[in-house]
Amino acid sequence: MNKCLSIPKYFANLTDHRRYNRRHKLIDIITIAICAVICNAEGFEHIAEFGHAKYDWFKRFLELPHGIPSADTFERVFTIIDPKEFKACFMQWVKAISQLAKGEVIAVDGKTLRRSHDKSNGKAAIHMVSAWACANGIVLGQVKTEEKSNEITAIPELLKMLEIKGCIVTIDAMGCQKRICETIIEKEADYVLSLKGNHGHLHDDVQAYFQDLKQNEFKDAAFGYHETIDGEHGRIEIRKYWTSSDITWLQGKENWRNLETICMVERERRFADRTENETSYYIGSLANNAEKYSNAIRSHWGIENSLHWILDVSFNEDGSRIRKGNAPDNFAVLRHIALNLIKKETSLKKSIKCKRLRAGWDENYLSTILAAG
Repeated sequence: MNKCLSIPKYFANLTDHRRYNRRHKLIDIITIAICAVICNAEGFEHIAEFGHAKYDWFKRFLELPHGIPSADTFERVFTIIDPKEFKACFMQWVKAISQLAKGEVIAVDGKTLRRSHDKSNGKAAIHMVSAWACANGIVLGQVKTEEKSNEITAIPELLKMLEIKGCIVTIDAMGCQKRICETIIEKEADYVLSLKGNHGHLHDDVQAYFQDLKQNEFKDAAFGYHETIDGEHGRIEIRKYWTSSDITWLQGKENWRNLETICMVERERRFADRTENETSYYIGSLANNAEKYSNAIRSHWGIENSLHWILDVSFNEDGSRIRKGNAPDNFAVLRHIALNLIKKETSLKKSIKCKRLRAGWDENYLSTILAAG
């Protein structure tokens, strides 16, 4: 059972902000909450009920001097825990359990916790910016913002906290900012950033360049090319990637740290009754290698499919009505801890939902999940 305690030890030094009524140990409260969220708990009442149901199991490795805390106690504690400190503990734990390989894609993206708003207190819904290690399949860290527009300031803050040397950071158009490029390069990483109309001249110049090349059938031009074809659920998707490092002409190039290559992607989606076409553009610090850009761009969507979608569908994050104090922010971290542990446990080849149910039914399997961290 000691192996199961490898996670709580990273939260052992978390500051206890309770001024009175410390009958229950903080580390016991956090450990029970982590286990309960792994096993489908969506709120503090669920956590307390899970604790009571598993009291004998918890008693094997937790002190529980006054039994299982009440739902009110769980809520009170997670409302006052310092979220920045809680996230710092989380990120120390992630560093201990993960090893990022050179060239691994780190996708950075934001997600709004839709029901975390508190109109009575004038509190907007929380917007969380997360970093996702695509190959490892785990959350590396997160930073809260009050509005989506604040991603521009939140992303550098998040990147500075991560160990991403040798990795490739991908961000959508919101994060295509000179300051963010600077931060990524300072962290000794590379970047591939989506380019849209929010950078008027840069976007228009890159677009015009590739359209000219295309009209000339890419003759007399040094460029990279890569193509992928996928088919599923009655749909065929063809993606064509062109990259070029011939950018001495690009106005303002010197303002983008280590800008090396521009990229155009054409996507054609064929359905039974229609065909959809889309063209997008990117800038990057990687050398002219269309296959590498293809991998980075496609990997970025892992944060949507393997993080945001799972948090909504399997963890019901968008349906959560936890709103008081720091609780929404801290509960989001609990979900990330649970998801990381479930992803790390690979002996059971089942869906996230199925693994969570199994953990709730089978204490041995829950121990296996905890041991993965």
